[in-house]
Amino acid sequence: MGTLSLNIEMQGKRVVIIGGGRVARRKLAPLLATGALLTVVAPEICPEIIAMGSSVPLTFHVRHFVDADLEGAFLAIATTSNSAVNAEVCAAARRNGTLIAMADNHLQGDCTFPALLTRKELRIAVSTGGRCPTFAVHVRDIIGELIGEEYGDIVEQLAAEREKLLTNGSPSTYNGRVLQSLASQLLCQHTEQKDSLT
Repeated sequence: MGTLSLNIEMQGKRVVIIGGGRVARRKLAPLLATGALLTVVAPEICPEIIAMGSSVPLTFHVRHFVDADLEGAFLAIATTSNSAVNAEVCAAARRNGTLIAMADNHLQGDCTFPALLTRKELRIAVSTGGRCPTFAVHVRDIIGELIGEEYGDIVEQLAAEREKLLTNGSPSTYNGRVLQSLASQLLCQHTEQKDSLT
């Protein structure tokens, strides 16, 4: 699969999740904090998904999928247990020019969801291109044991320093060297603090 890993700004983009069960809940979870306009379409929607609507705006259509559900959608996610319905969603997305993620057949879709490790603004994505999501989760968890919450704090410090350098009009090669040096220093400090506690 000729995939490209990138981060997409989702604020205000319409995302439609077709399906209301466990897989839909899992796919919906990382979208909650993005500011995307989220809609769930399914004849039955599990209580956990409905509860998600108490913290962020979610639109629910408790019925079967129709092509019109994808009007204006940036991304559709087919998560039903019925492969015929998922194929129908995929075909509608293709006609509509909507990106499609297929939970039951990643090869039919345009994109897959990586296993995501989040430390504030530091995000590390692990993907197998949809071939073995369980292994991606396993690798993410191994990385998570090495990369603690303090890495998110380091990102904040580096971002503040970068902002100062950009304001000063320093050349980018100089900025890169300064930030690499500061990153090494902060990581060393963290390692020393961690070692002193053990």
